[in-house]
Amino acid sequence: MKKIAIIGDGGWGTALALVLAKNGKHVRLWGPFPDYLDEIRSTGENKKFLPGVKMPAELEWVADRAAAVADADVIVIAVPSKFYRATLSTFAGLLPREALVVSVTKGLDRETGHRMTQVAREILHHAPIAALSGPSHAEEVARGIPTAVTIACTDHDRAVALQKVFSNAAFRVYTSADVAGVELGGALKNVIAIAAGVCDGIGYGDNTKAALMTRGLAEMTRLGGALGAHLGTFAGLSGLGDLIVTCTSRHSRNRMVGERLGRGESIKQILDSMAQVAEGVWTCATALDVARQQAVRAPITEEVCAVINDGKDPREAVRSLLTRALRPEQD
Repeated sequence: MKKIAIIGDGGWGTALALVLAKNGKHVRLWGPFPDYLDEIRSTGENKKFLPGVKMPAELEWVADRAAAVADADVIVIAVPSKFYRATLSTFAGLLPREALVVSVTKGLDRETGHRMTQVAREILHHAPIAALSGPSHAEEVARGIPTAVTIACTDHDRAVALQKVFSNAAFRVYTSADVAGVELGGALKNVIAIAAGVCDGIGYGDNTKAALMTRGLAEMTRLGGALGAHLGTFAGLSGLGDLIVTCTSRHSRNRMVGERLGRGESIKQILDSMAQVAEGVWTCATALDVARQQAVRAPITEEVCAVINDGKDPREAVRSLLTRALRPEQD
């Protein structure tokens, strides 16, 4: 397990490349723009996606798809969900059959509502595909700040093999068999984080955010259970752990989008000013569609969608949540 290919040169793919290089792996990163890869090579820094972090010389930056994945023992898919399907389609037929494949993208497919490993399996005809998720902002992982994450796979031996590939003293990896739960936690928490950011932007207090996060976790768990995930997974690193960090961290792009919405900026103004992707912006409508298909209540997701897609006033969205019909907490 020495040769690693990472599909995606963004902040998260680059941070994982640094983890793997530290573990003594030979890492190639694929990116779609050769000129930008030349810039990374010449400056030793991924300035667009991970500014201020020095890239070790041994990392390879490759624009040729076949060369990027050739002879790889492990292939990491780190492409934003918005571009996931289209990008993977260009890699169809190129992956070595014996390679272990792990998706680290936190989102849902806009066309089908499927999880990322489901999309990857459909396009690449490669199974089983693992998922890695947890409280893991790229800015901190790249600098070796300790965290713990979960890697899920239906094949336990593969999960353990990947656990060993990624783990080190600053990046602890646990295993799970609940691929659905791990992926859904990573996708749905981004929507809740936008709502948490709205609370910050409006100027509400800690009580508000704590209540929002708790009810958000209940919403995530309800929808995850309807989609076949184990409910306990949402109390773990890929659920509660990732929810906490994404709702509270200064590094969280989703929380920042919500904060700016709460301050009165339009979603267009916000997105036009961003170089990186805030997954919750694209996930909210898909998650709401899936919830409605499953007849699952998702009031926070519904209000986030109304603010982002329909221009609803954030204060009115909060008011709508607080004045809904009263019900038992566990209902």
